[in-house]
Amino acid sequence: MVAYLRRGFFAVLAFSLIAFGTNVRPIEAQSGESARYAAIVLDATTGEVLFARHADSRRYPASLTKMMTLYLTFEALSQGRVKADDVLTVSSRAASQPPSKLGLPAGQTITLDNAMRATAVRSANDMAVAIAEHIGGSEARFTNMMTLKAEQLGMTQTRYATANGLPDARQLTSARDQAILARALMRDYPQYYHYFGLHDWAYNGREYRNTNGLLATGRGYDGLKTGYTNASGYNLAATAVRDGRRIITVVMGGRSTASRNAHVAELMDTGFEVERRRAQGENIQVAQTFFEQRGFGISNDTTGDAPIAYASLNNNDEDGIGSNSSSNAIPYNAVAYTAAPAPANLPSRVSPSPSELAAARQRDAATAQAQGQAQANRSPANVTAALNGAPARAAPPPAREPARAAAARAAPAGRWSVQVGAFREERLAQDWLTEINRRFRPQFTGAERKVQTAGDWYRSRFTGLTEASAKSACEALAERRVTCMVVRPD
Repeated sequence: MVAYLRRGFFAVLAFSLIAFGTNVRPIEAQSGESARYAAIVLDATTGEVLFARHADSRRYPASLTKMMTLYLTFEALSQGRVKADDVLTVSSRAASQPPSKLGLPAGQTITLDNAMRATAVRSANDMAVAIAEHIGGSEARFTNMMTLKAEQLGMTQTRYATANGLPDARQLTSARDQAILARALMRDYPQYYHYFGLHDWAYNGREYRNTNGLLATGRGYDGLKTGYTNASGYNLAATAVRDGRRIITVVMGGRSTASRNAHVAELMDTGFEVERRRAQGENIQVAQTFFEQRGFGISNDTTGDAPIAYASLNNNDEDGIGSNSSSNAIPYNAVAYTAAPAPANLPSRVSPSPSELAAARQRDAATAQAQGQAQANRSPANVTAALNGAPARAAPPPAREPARAAAARAAPAGRWSVQVGAFREERLAQDWLTEINRRFRPQFTGAERKVQTAGDWYRSRFTGLTEASAKSACEALAERRVTCMVVRPD
């Protein structure tokens, strides 16, 4: 009898859920535990993506944000705009940041070098803001610089609102974008990369240990960053070198520091196994399959790209932002966001370096010479178009190239365009056009700046160019690591 009553109760409950389902919040969306997970593994030298899982879904970066803060600091150092021995005065805004922090009071000074060490090792939120104010004049202006730099590097899912990664509903990124940034840090500023690999740092009689526990494992790990907030879960961008090969692994949304570190180590080990087997002659064409055969990325979970609703954004951060530090806490409201759908055509390589672009042009020139065709001025690689939010175009087969070249020559002059970015916000698209025009004024003399809409995207384009001037301008941008795409007339 009890069994019949129990079945009847559940039947009524099921009917109620169906009838009034619009008012019922999904359990998965409330917990968000599996929905926060994302991961990517890539070869740092070639840019090949070895493994990806929800890599293009939007996530909260937490303290991974400080990687971009230090990227812009390294850029300013290399350009001579700041010096390592610059003296920073801690502002009241910087001093008021919640832990993790160095804890200097407003008005006290610190050198830029020590502020960078505090940011990389201690994950000091107050020092990240102090650096932002020193370089950008204000944190707000600096975060605009961060967002523009992210777009320039091809980080299509990223937007910054804080310099330290404290909870903010506007601050979003993806695992792929963080891998692009990690690779750019090592590629563009190898002379400063060592800051991310410091095991510890002594300051004012205290010893601070790096929040990245993998550095001390002796497995070739040499840097990058951890992060945690209630909304993000446990994040880690790590890199290691073994047998002369470097791999970058990013994991976001881990359940704990220990489980996240163990998962990063497993992914890293599998990535190096792929590289080792390939070096021994084994034909592994699709590394993703190799990972999946070992159980990575195989799950019945369907919430990876579902809306994520969090009950709160407390200050709980493994880097030191703890719920017990209420005296310095900044109140944050609950937020909810929906992970952006992954693009239809995902690049299998990320952020090509200048040497890769040069090598690609040499291969193209050699092929053209062998076939008796002039293809030296071909469009940038497909990955550039994909990073700019446009569908990747497959390279045309050699047999059809003469017809395409003839059609291009027949297109009217002055109707070609160069696309330099695609943004979710019109203001960012216009600002980026202005910045590119300032930096590459000779290449775009006489061109018209236009922001063109395409669905949810705002495309930054220079129009009114000839075919030759458009291709020449795009090559000049590519040499400076600015992504671009030549657009033929309709």
